[in-house]
Amino acid sequence: MTRTPLLVLVALVALGGLAALAIRYRAVAPPPDPIQQMAENRRNLFAEIQPVKITNCEFERVGDPHDGGYLMCRNLMDRARSAYSYGIAGSDEWGCAVSARLQVPVHQYDCFNLTRPPCAAGAAPMFHEECVGPARLTEDGRTFDTVQAQVVRNGDEDKRLIMKMDVEGAEWPSFLAMPESVLNQVDQLNVEFHGVEEARFVEAIRKLKRVFYVANVHYNNWGCHPDVAPLPALAFEILFVNKELAVIDPAGAVVLPNPLDAPNNKDRADCQALP
Repeated sequence: MTRTPLLVLVALVALGGLAALAIRYRAVAPPPDPIQQMAENRRNLFAEIQPVKITNCEFERVGDPHDGGYLMCRNLMDRARSAYSYGIAGSDEWGCAVSARLQVPVHQYDCFNLTRPPCAAGAAPMFHEECVGPARLTEDGRTFDTVQAQVVRNGDEDKRLIMKMDVEGAEWPSFLAMPESVLNQVDQLNVEFHGVEEARFVEAIRKLKRVFYVANVHYNNWGCHPDVAPLPALAFEILFVNKELAVIDPAGAVVLPNPLDAPNNKDRADCQALP
């Protein structure tokens, strides 16, 4: 072999070795730092849940004076023909109030606490021993099903709805599995969200915001935590209003906390902002 081809061969071998080394380096490169990733998820979540000014919303507190009470737009409720209340735990002042006011049934779902909550005269509660989730399944003797399946089973697939959900973390996969066509049926949606550090939480909020505006956010003072900045707590409540109903002022100032909000636990310090 002459000198020139030999030099070319040596160069090719060297380049091949460098390429292999680079591939090997990429293969063993450390994964993203999980702490930094969770911090980024929190920042993204915080940005997504900032409310906008809805000029045609007349706020009213519905339900309990503390935990179990939610802000709604009282003047944007009337076209609903059925209400859904997920996560009952033996009490549903919100569902009873909505049902009595609108003279519509409220479908109450809970598979952990089967106590039927009492409602005053005028309400039409319909209790289901079932929970909500991303798919139909039975786990430890408890039945779970999707919002879509429950709405269809109740004959509400063509009706306008009002919905509340407080299900200790099951809200995230439930909303991710919920077709946008079902979300579009909901005029107002009250949700207590649990958890702040997963990327899927941001994905779920972004999905909801394709249909709704964020009208109000309130942090649950049962979950105040100093280490989840920029959020002040591990749980928070949001009022979503369907974009078909809401009129917004993008430059309008939003008052936070809303004067009608109240601490979930009246005996603990509140945390609507970081100290």
